[in-house]
Amino acid sequence: MAVITHERCQGAAGPEFGTEAAFLQAGAASITLSAVEKSFSGNRVLRGINLFIPAGQFVAVIGKSGCGKSTLLRILMGLDQPTAGELRFENTAGNEPNARIVFQEPRLLPWLNVAENVAVGLGDKVETRLALAEAAVVLCEVQLAEKAQEWPSRLSGGQRQRVALARALVSRPGVLALDEPLGALDALTRISMQELLNRVWRELGFTAVLVTHDVSEAVHLADRVIVLDEGRIALDLAIPFAHPRRHGNAELAELEAKLLSAILGR
Repeated sequence: MAVITHERCQGAAGPEFGTEAAFLQAGAASITLSAVEKSFSGNRVLRGINLFIPAGQFVAVIGKSGCGKSTLLRILMGLDQPTAGELRFENTAGNEPNARIVFQEPRLLPWLNVAENVAVGLGDKVETRLALAEAAVVLCEVQLAEKAQEWPSRLSGGQRQRVALARALVSRPGVLALDEPLGALDALTRISMQELLNRVWRELGFTAVLVTHDVSEAVHLADRVIVLDEGRIALDLAIPFAHPRRHGNAELAELEAKLLSAILGR
């Protein structure tokens, strides 16, 4: 069993982010959707989505319930297939991008401890010793080194979600999809998780696509916010402010108001 030391945590942060699993990194990928459609029993959920996301960009997708946000994310992750249109990933390495998803529920395995749950993110082709060593590094990054041997049932909601994030990050993804991963957290824990997510994205440089109902969260985290309305892109808004961003910024609040108007159809 790998033991996480304070010294290792001190050296684990930053863009290097692990060593043994580096071969899995395929590089941040650009995403292109061309005329993507999705229908369920004749109901058109997505209606001709055309979207280009440059490699390394953080994009948030917002909109009313039932507008197609989660369906779009599932198509991006290959969990659903489009009814029509094309989806394409491209990265500088020319490899198939390593894509991972974090859901609203942590979905941890209760019979595995925290480190073992994170190591699951590397699959069964990586030797257990190396997988646990990589889990140790990423647990340092999400500030849970001291919880490596704990059972998931003993963690708070925010801690469980950090473990889920670590499990997605351990393989150094080129694309990370996030399906309302902070929606069930209390306000203060949510802000802390936003800051953590923003930091690891800046350090690792993956392409991020976040689905959220929280307009403030979208503006705080994303380079760009997409508003979906009845399966179509109603607004594609750039957020032209450097990271990290301060909560309560008046200029960000103006952008939030613009996005809310688009969502509510004002």
